[in-house]
Amino acid sequence: MSRFLIPLAAILFFTSLSAAENWPMWRGPRGDGTSHDKGFPTKWDATSNTNVAWKCEIPGKGHSSPIVWNDRVFLTTCLEDSDPKKPQDRLLICIDRKDGKILWQKTVLSAPKEQIHKLNSFASSTPATDGTHVFVTFFENPNVVVAAYDFKGNEVWRKSPGEFQSQHGFCSPPILYKNLVIVNCDQDAFGKKKPAYVVAFDGKTGEEKWRIDRPNRIRSYCPPLIAEAGGKTQMVMTGCLTVASYDPDTGKQYWIINGPTEQFVASMIYHKGLFFLTAGFPTYHVMGIKPDGEGNITKTHVAWHEEKGAGYVPSPVASGDNIFLVHDDGRATCRDALTGKLQWFERLGKHHSASPVAAEGKIFYADDDGVMFVVNGSEKFDLIEKNKIGETVFASPAFSEGQIFLRGSKHLYCLAEKK
Repeated sequence: MSRFLIPLAAILFFTSLSAAENWPMWRGPRGDGTSHDKGFPTKWDATSNTNVAWKCEIPGKGHSSPIVWNDRVFLTTCLEDSDPKKPQDRLLICIDRKDGKILWQKTVLSAPKEQIHKLNSFASSTPATDGTHVFVTFFENPNVVVAAYDFKGNEVWRKSPGEFQSQHGFCSPPILYKNLVIVNCDQDAFGKKKPAYVVAFDGKTGEEKWRIDRPNRIRSYCPPLIAEAGGKTQMVMTGCLTVASYDPDTGKQYWIINGPTEQFVASMIYHKGLFFLTAGFPTYHVMGIKPDGEGNITKTHVAWHEEKGAGYVPSPVASGDNIFLVHDDGRATCRDALTGKLQWFERLGKHHSASPVAAEGKIFYADDDGVMFVVNGSEKFDLIEKNKIGETVFASPAFSEGQIFLRGSKHLYCLAEKK
């Protein structure tokens, strides 16, 4: 009997590994804040170490999210000096997933502090990995810097696609598609000859493959979402007073929508056959968009459009038949994805910067005070747990194989059910 049990155990082990998901970039494997893995904790306590597998002290400061690939966790940070004129080291850090020990850290660049918003940081762009390289983006005045490292911390290539200007600082997580590394560089250049642009690099060599000249020249911090929709692969994004869809292989535009507002921060999602956005400033909007249009579809392909209960910085997430949002001020909403009907409207924390994650039919919302609200992902509001870690949280969490990686102001936490 034992001769059969050993190979059976091996088959089950490798089957579970193949079914598990890494969290390789901003908002996970699909770029929409969803995890298909199971076994995540809903209750933890950092003071008593309840369901805290480990915590790792992170040098410096940063609002970038952790990413996970097999036995490695990566994140970026900035070693801030009190003198803004002195060079500040921007780091890429590699952490051992099993015990939280720092394996290596590399200085990507050293430069004086740039002007930023009080809620921004000097390391806000979440890195990305394809399992071979880790890609990072930083700002070295006046240019954007995109760099690739291998898993041992060796630099593979470095590029500067162009200048960037924004009164609120820089944040543009690299997005991966096939062999491409795609970076949004919407910037403040109205009335100037400087372009706002999106650029794609070859992940192996750093060679530029295509570049999009964006309209209106207004900053945004929205990494594009890539999804199969409307019978083709689309790269959609908000920013520059528009919502637009492009071919991620070439950068060619499919369709565009005017507005609906000036400022965009949150990423889009795709669910139930519609794209969804939340924005913004100076007016707030939440919108469902049909994906099969061409040209200017402002008047033809907006499935529904509401202004109450929209978010600004935190991105939306979908679960079941609904989409879930939270505004910066803690007002959370659930809407029917197909109709926009408001299912519930509740207040969570005092202020939210992190984007929620959907896993196992639950929505995980982290507020700036480090409280994670675990809510049932259904049409009726049902608060399951409120968990504290004892330090502020501005980064969105990563979910993988039953573990939650949550970055606080001082530590990276690995949260998991203790068995």
